[in-house]
Amino acid sequence: MSDTPFGFGLPPEEPDDGDEGKKKDQQSGGGQGPANPFGFGGLPGAGGLGGPGADNPLAAMFGSLNPNDLGAAFQQLGQMLSYEGGPVNWDMAKQIARQTVSQGTQDGVKDASIGPADRSAVEEAVRLADLWLDDATSLPSGAGSAVAWSRAEWVEATLPAWKELVDPVAERVGAAMGDVLPEEMQAMAGPLIGMMRSMGGAMFGTQIGQAVGVLAGEVVGSTDIGLPLGPVGKAALLPLNIKAFGKDLGVPQEEVRLYLALREAAHQRLFAHVPWLRSHLYGAVDGYARGIKVDTAKLEDVVGQFDPANPEQLQDALQQGMFQPEDTPEQKAALARLETALALVEGWVDAVVHAAAKPRLTSADALRETLRRRRATGGPAEQTFATLIGLELRPRRLRDASRLWASLTDARGVDGRDGLWAHPDMLPTASDLDDPDGFVHREQMDFSELDKMLGEAASGTAEKPDLKKDEDSEDDGTE
Repeated sequence: MSDTPFGFGLPPEEPDDGDEGKKKDQQSGGGQGPANPFGFGGLPGAGGLGGPGADNPLAAMFGSLNPNDLGAAFQQLGQMLSYEGGPVNWDMAKQIARQTVSQGTQDGVKDASIGPADRSAVEEAVRLADLWLDDATSLPSGAGSAVAWSRAEWVEATLPAWKELVDPVAERVGAAMGDVLPEEMQAMAGPLIGMMRSMGGAMFGTQIGQAVGVLAGEVVGSTDIGLPLGPVGKAALLPLNIKAFGKDLGVPQEEVRLYLALREAAHQRLFAHVPWLRSHLYGAVDGYARGIKVDTAKLEDVVGQFDPANPEQLQDALQQGMFQPEDTPEQKAALARLETALALVEGWVDAVVHAAAKPRLTSADALRETLRRRRATGGPAEQTFATLIGLELRPRRLRDASRLWASLTDARGVDGRDGLWAHPDMLPTASDLDDPDGFVHREQMDFSELDKMLGEAASGTAEKPDLKKDEDSEDDGTE
């Protein structure tokens, strides 16, 4: 049987005979219309949604399944309803993501295993990128290894990071599903609430899995969204996506690969040698997520009309979005911190990579602008995440941040610029992005003595006053 989880079939493929095929499909009861009141996707072996028996929902679901497939289908349904893990069914998310990857991208490019030639090309590109970056930043190399990933390997490697990002918001939805019922009804509806939470976890897993699977067809490395998604110290590039990215740019493939290797290696340096940065970024995401409220009116409507035979009601609600940022000063400040943090990371990478690439690559300017636009607009998968968790991971002030870092390089040199990453309080703020010249020429703060004092206090090695000496001074009348 297919890997598609029972009840969550992906859209059927286009008929081979084009519009005529669509008409035939519609006439036979295809799609998610009244002819399929249970709302389940087409099952393999059942003739799809427009297959034999589509007018009969049970025949459409189980018509031509053999006993073994039928047992597997019920087993999958039972696993979905009995799920008792966290707010997101990550096993399902992984399964859906891998299946989405296996179907290929919209342009028909399928995932493929990485061959020795691509692995060697990536390793060489990252090695050369690190050599070039030595002249552009004082931060040493942060990539202990360089790897070439297939799309499926990217999914496997980044799911732990997505879990850390998504779980806090999904947890709130799970709690809200029980809170929308009156207290006196919650005890009576206990089994239903438990089933709904299991279904919610499955639906979230389905949607997140599809988004991760689509994103796997777009990304070119492990740091595309400005957050460290992959293992620490491992620079990763996706050769298949790099080829697709550079296809219509009119730039030699070697230059495209090398420029993207520069970006990946620059991110790795920053995340490896600024130890507080990862927690700072994820803390900003979590702080913003805590201020997102669930649209209880929409959720109450879904709960009031919930039909266990039509679980796609919950899926539709998730697709439409149930999250609204609170319009409070605290939430606005959290959003500003998050956007500024993402902009500072991406702006620094943009400035450093341009400094390293400009003298060496003839296409540096064109590639820089292409990447800037790509990060500013985001792809369909990033928009899906914005709908699901109410958060857009885009550096809205990338160009402002890049200009500020470049001005700092001119005014203070590479060491002075990179020294600002020593302490989070030394970084520019959102207001500094509005007035970069003011920040650049402001008197520099030195946190070294403060850090030294704090370190000594923590280790108990700070110098203690000599009380006997002070007493002798008083006896002598000296100070």
